[in-house]
Amino acid sequence: MQLNHTIAFVTGGASGLGNATAARLARYGAKVILVDLADHGEQAALDIGVNAVFARCDVTSEDQINAALDLAEARFGRVNAVVNCAGVAIARRTLSKRGAHDLASFQKVLAVNVAGTFNVIRLAAARMAINEPNEGKERGVIVNTASVAAYDGQVGQAAYAASKGAIVSMTLPIARDLAGLGIRVCTIAPGVFATPMLAGLPEQARQTLEAMVPFPSRLGDPDEYGHMVQHIIENAMLNGETIRLDGALRMPPR
Repeated sequence: MQLNHTIAFVTGGASGLGNATAARLARYGAKVILVDLADHGEQAALDIGVNAVFARCDVTSEDQINAALDLAEARFGRVNAVVNCAGVAIARRTLSKRGAHDLASFQKVLAVNVAGTFNVIRLAAARMAINEPNEGKERGVIVNTASVAAYDGQVGQAAYAASKGAIVSMTLPIARDLAGLGIRVCTIAPGVFATPMLAGLPEQARQTLEAMVPFPSRLGDPDEYGHMVQHIIENAMLNGETIRLDGALRMPPR
């Protein structure tokens, strides 16, 4: 799929990996819908330019996602790409001095990261299925965000690792479900990236993270994540796969 024919629905699009992806896709000719709950979402869309629009919504809400898809279609005609970057994380041990891990926070992480991702996939796929196919018979592309935590979960990451492992595991069956419609599905599992969360770490902590990455020994640039999304959109043979984007990083227990 060519970027100048792409209308991308990017969740978590107001900051971090989602914003870098939306900005890169727009820079290379795509039109983008930034889907987020952030107060600065409108400004984030304005910063990208005329090819961007902001939709405030919760990814776990069917009504809100449908309203955002309606907005995208009203503004740009259709949606033929989805990038799922919205997610939450907590750090809590299964058992600690505070007692057992509370169930509510575990369920919230799975609700946002897993159910939220699937909610967007299913509703967007229903719209993509009626798109006019391109010359390669494609109607859409979906890119999800997992994490190296799906494979190398650290101490305190039971909820987060479970949610990202679920995204990895559902990639292939969803790709198979949608293959007959000409909709591809891939997942990216990023390592440590210079998102706002990590950018706020003390310098010593940042250097420790960077030293764990074999090569290049630094935090990933969010634009590099966006570059991988761009490649997935443009490369029609990428389907049903999870791609680690981590500089050969394998996370230690803590």
